[in-house]
Amino acid sequence: MSGTGDELSHRARAMLRAVAQGRAVMSSSCEPDLFIDGVACCDQMTAHALAHGGYIRPASEDGERLVPAVLTDAGRAVLTPAVGHVA
Repeated sequence: MSGTGDELSHRARAMLRAVAQGRAVMSSSCEPDLFIDGVACCDQMTAHALAHGGYIRPASEDGERLVPAVLTDAGRAVLTPAVGHVA
């Protein structure tokens, strides 16, 4: 899961929107767990894929402690409409 984001599911995009809205925290472990609105994300496989694909990252590297999740440049690009795109 990397590249233009065209391969991301609706669920993955919703998870990115939650991160963008500041509603998500995550662990900074090798398999980062994502929590949205204080609840463990129902699809940790997608959360791991978003992290490993370079779309999201922990705001700081603090081991297993939960820290805010932030979008990377790739994650922001997925949420930014393409120029000339007709919805």
